[in-house]
Amino acid sequence: MTMTDARPDAAPITPAGTHWTGALSDSPWIELADRLAPALAAGAESHDRDGTFVANGMAALRAERCMSMLVPAEIGGGGASFAETCAFLAELAHACPATSLTFSMHSHLVAAQVWRHHRDLPAPVLGKLVANQLQLVSTGASDWMSSSGTVTRVDGGYRVSARKSPASGAPSGDVLVTSVRWDDAPDGPQVIHGSIPFSAEGVSVEETWDTMGMRGTGSHTVVLDDVFVPESSVALVRPADVWHPVWGTVLGVAMPLIMSTYVGVAEAAAQRAIALGAARSDVAGAASIVGRMLSRLAVARDVAGAMVRGSDGLRFDNTVEYASLTLARKTAVTEAVIDTVRLALELGGQAFSTDAGIERLYRDVHGALYHPLPARQQEQFTGRVALDLPPF
Repeated sequence: MTMTDARPDAAPITPAGTHWTGALSDSPWIELADRLAPALAAGAESHDRDGTFVANGMAALRAERCMSMLVPAEIGGGGASFAETCAFLAELAHACPATSLTFSMHSHLVAAQVWRHHRDLPAPVLGKLVANQLQLVSTGASDWMSSSGTVTRVDGGYRVSARKSPASGAPSGDVLVTSVRWDDAPDGPQVIHGSIPFSAEGVSVEETWDTMGMRGTGSHTVVLDDVFVPESSVALVRPADVWHPVWGTVLGVAMPLIMSTYVGVAEAAAQRAIALGAARSDVAGAASIVGRMLSRLAVARDVAGAMVRGSDGLRFDNTVEYASLTLARKTAVTEAVIDTVRLALELGGQAFSTDAGIERLYRDVHGALYHPLPARQQEQFTGRVALDLPPF
């Protein structure tokens, strides 16, 4: 086994019995991730080197009906718990971080619909996911509260134009879940939220994704050129530029899933570092660095695990206070996973070699910085909420 093939399954990394998310370690979904891992790992390096989309990984997940794994069993879905899904993503990240992150973007959109289902709110997309194994693509990270683009009200719906980036998984996406700014709405600037099939007239994908890390996610720009969006496809029309409870739902479901990917990246780096440290002639000299690295990994796993538990099986209340706590935890996990992989690189010259696989993971883990909210914005948000001020 080469270092790039190594899997983070050693005892110091993965405890027996229960995964750090709270899922049982013998969950069939974790077993599926382990079964898919060799094929995903085989292509991870080339996708990173060439900047090509992880099409095979996403096709494998679709073939295993993972697109509906979070859908409750009573609707015909896979019935995976939220904890199992987070564990699944962490395990996928051991083999191919880009596949895991791309799938997390689909999964958080499904999770938001499951949250609605648990509250007896309409969630018709769940049945469509089961029937057709659709892949959903999100543009929420760049849209946030203000959104972008233009909207014109027409009979039966809206005409929209926009450029949406990043849109992870765009090359294999079936449905774009997005928002567009409507500046000249009758009641002042509004944002419409809805879904648009990639097959709709006026939808195209422009290949713009060329980054330092997570290069295989295919997070290209989706171009909407005078696309008709029927009224039935619009889920929400809200005021622009102000907080809306929809973001409490989005953050509550998305951050635990997304950060599970990055914890998996950190776990993979830690396993590789331990193997390198054990092979050193002065093995005792590696103990301090390894110990510090594992301390930071423990923080990442514990805080990410708190995020998963806080979701209450996708039954949490989407308050601004809960959103604030989720964002604070996201910042803490981000700092801890980056520290973990940085420390993994301190095991000497071999760790710095691309052959060790840690260098690629170091680039990938920095993607955590760019998910909502960056630390400075999060701290402002959390501070304002604590002071009983509007979050923005």
